[in-house]
Amino acid sequence: MAATPDQPATTTPRRKAGRHRGEGQWAVGHHTPLNGNEQFKKDDDGLNVRTRIETIYAKHGFDSIDPNDLRGRMRWWGLYTQRKPGIDGGKTAILEPEELDDRYFMLRVRIDGGRLTTAQLRVIGEISQEYARGTADITDRQNVQLHWIRIEDVPAIWEKLEAVGLSTTEACGDCPRVIIGSPVAGIADDEIIDGTPAVDEIHDRYIGNKEFSNLPRKFKTAISGSPVQDVVHEINDIAFVGVVHPEHGPGFDVWVGGGLSTNPRLAERLGAWVPLDEVADVWAGVVGIFRDYGYRRLRNRARLKFLMADWGPARFRQVLEDEYLKRPLIDGPAPEQPSSRWRDHVGVHRQRDGRFYVGFAPRVGRVDGSTLAKIADLAAAHGSDRLRTTVEQKMLVLDVAEDRVDSLVAGLEALDFQVKPSPFRRGTMACTGIEFCKLAIVETKARGASLIDELERRLPNFDEPLTININGCPNACARIQTADIGLKGQLVLDADGNQVEGYQVHLGGALGLEAGFGRKVRGLKVTSDELPDYVERVLVRFREEREEGERFAAWAARASAESLS
Repeated sequence: MAATPDQPATTTPRRKAGRHRGEGQWAVGHHTPLNGNEQFKKDDDGLNVRTRIETIYAKHGFDSIDPNDLRGRMRWWGLYTQRKPGIDGGKTAILEPEELDDRYFMLRVRIDGGRLTTAQLRVIGEISQEYARGTADITDRQNVQLHWIRIEDVPAIWEKLEAVGLSTTEACGDCPRVIIGSPVAGIADDEIIDGTPAVDEIHDRYIGNKEFSNLPRKFKTAISGSPVQDVVHEINDIAFVGVVHPEHGPGFDVWVGGGLSTNPRLAERLGAWVPLDEVADVWAGVVGIFRDYGYRRLRNRARLKFLMADWGPARFRQVLEDEYLKRPLIDGPAPEQPSSRWRDHVGVHRQRDGRFYVGFAPRVGRVDGSTLAKIADLAAAHGSDRLRTTVEQKMLVLDVAEDRVDSLVAGLEALDFQVKPSPFRRGTMACTGIEFCKLAIVETKARGASLIDELERRLPNFDEPLTININGCPNACARIQTADIGLKGQLVLDADGNQVEGYQVHLGGALGLEAGFGRKVRGLKVTSDELPDYVERVLVRFREEREEGERFAAWAARASAESLS
């Protein structure tokens, strides 16, 4: 489904206003909890669990943890129980939570704006090696996730993180999650406006603040003044996109109500221009609307996108102005189309100060603690103290002198991080998958890494921008609906009728140019073993059938079912 910035595509139809009855909206007086999640949040704020972790659970161990803390409030401090090893995907939806829970945790380190110093990255690497069996994954929301964390070690980990200015505060939970930002904010020569001050103001004023620590569901924020539009603004609850107002100059266009999962929806413009120094106030107004008017009855309808679907942008903006800001917003222009088909900043690029930043590609975001420490040391040895993560599971080293670039590139490639990667290495993402995630049905990380290797071997001359996103379940953490080739994990039947790991295929999704969701061809599913053959076959047909200059997404939208099978 194609869309423009003025009228994004949506799979959620607009509903008539007035769905407040029975939806648990606080603003109309419905404060009685309507499900278990709302009850435990009312019983005790999620932020309060830190004290119990430090004084009780870390001292007495896993068995001392209250169930509502274990599978609820501990998320407000970045902790999820991970999947018990050996449980196959067929049991994901059958077993009770306590049967899926391992006695270890995933810990998410919050990295607002993707900004890291070499000291911070080195500490994450050290924590990974000492407490997380060397695990570390760069996520598609600029965070780093560690696994195999024992509750006994959490206070020591927090102490090490906070000593270098990092935290896990509200990294998960029904609260404002990490604020994603342009990884080249403040340094890119073509930047419209630097959103860093707004990221910092929101973080300092509101993260860890109980004003917004009990939302209906998670709340995702994106801020970027880059013309590349590098923060997937179309699928966040709120996004501020850099634009130039004809009278007021550089500022931000406001988008609200995006999100994926099983009911994907693209954000819509409010049509308002916001100056840099008002971003935090507008952000707080939108979060306030979500807190007060958001649907709390059903978890699967509690995201902001459902309220936006019912209200529409005109009513949403009116409520924001009248009830929260107490003033009108300035009408403003829509963003231009993205200035590049790649939005990950991989490669060598000149900064506005004459130095360079170098973007490089791990395999599907998977790294390890030892390697993170080596990256920090390598950056420092080349005169850099600043690194960035991206929403494409990539990393950047900033502030490199021109005469040090080649040496840095060589050092990164020696660690198997490519600065000039193939389209397959550059464009393939994968979620955590069944290795650690309790919601997953299939494996993803290793499958993605092996798929990259196979495609590089089979199609060495393929040079078109291409995204392949692999997800272990329907929840779309890896953004399957917006990829050229999106792969949703599920159990399928092989040629012999055996139930095996496989994927439902989505084709032709996109963000930026003609944003919309991928096409599902009836009955199109592939087993994990068949995946390299299938992707190779589809890409060969694309090259044979495409018109001059045609993108994969455009071809997939018009291709026959036979060409896509």
